[in-house]
Amino acid sequence: MSRVEEIEQAIDGLSAEEFRSLAEWMRERDQELWDRQMDEDSASGKFDALFDEAEAKSRAGVLKAWPPRP
Repeated sequence: MSRVEEIEQAIDGLSAEEFRSLAEWMRERDQELWDRQMDEDSASGKFDALFDEAEAKSRAGVLKAWPPRP
């Protein structure tokens, strides 16, 4: 049996309260990993082209507000 299968079985045995607690922990953990990845990608320059494009459009006066204003 794989570790994932063992974890799945353990999760199946949780009470509703324990499951909600685990789900909240998983959401927080996922957000932390996402934030860390975004920070790493930004620091490595992966977003530089996007920033450059936005700055060029802003200077050209064609950058649109988001969300669109009514």
